[in-house]
Amino acid sequence: MLALARAVATDPGLLLIDELSMGLPHSFVVDMLYELVAQIAGSGVTVIAVEQFARVILGIASHAAVITTGRVVKVGRSDEIADELSGLYLGQTTL
Repeated sequence: MLALARAVATDPGLLLIDELSMGLPHSFVVDMLYELVAQIAGSGVTVIAVEQFARVILGIASHAAVITTGRVVKVGRSDEIADELSGLYLGQTTL
């Protein structure tokens, strides 16, 4: 949380987040952190995030890209990606 606070303290136009939930179990804390990220994005800051809990970030993102085995396998609106997420990870859907 401290890193997130430091990142937004300078009123950035762009925020890059890499695994905000790393080391945390999917829990209330992760939900709270991403609620803060949603508020930051809602204030007009562009947020680019890499996240292992894809469903959490898809809930607040407008667009997403799915990368598996080092390759981008899908790019689109978050709602479209969410509908295909399981298949994308299992290699059942491609571009």
